[in-house]
Amino acid sequence: MTILYLLIPLGLLLFAIAIGAFFWAVREGQFDDMDTPAWSVVLDDDKAPPARRRDAAATSGPRCGEEAPR
Repeated sequence: MTILYLLIPLGLLLFAIAIGAFFWAVREGQFDDMDTPAWSVVLDDDKAPPARRRDAAATSGPRCGEEAPR
């Protein structure tokens, strides 16, 4: 029963820290734009992928969906 004298104030302290962290994040603008970072993965880059060397492609195995030569 005496452990409650420690756990209740500790729980309230952790709760206050969590509420403070939430309000700090809101004030700093962490929740302003939730959509743009997700779309940045989907949008294309302006850079072209590096060209593959022909001899490197010949020595590697078949690509996904291709059958190996017989």
